[in-house]
Amino acid sequence: MFRTIFGYAVLAIIGFLALKLVFGLLGFVVSLAITLLWLAAIGFVFYLVLKLISPGTARRVREVVTGRERPAA
Repeated sequence: MFRTIFGYAVLAIIGFLALKLVFGLLGFVVSLAITLLWLAAIGFVFYLVLKLISPGTARRVREVVTGRERPAA
């Protein structure tokens, strides 16, 4: 009887630690995703402002990011 109770107690402790680890990693992944989305939004706004101010420079930035070569002028 004590062996069964002790077994359940150990199982509960292991389960608790496993859940803590899983939710800790999940929190890190969600935090990383939110940070990346925030940086992408800042970059998008920067690109839109650059496109309004200087369309030629915005085109060159887009070519650099996409990796396309521009034709020789």
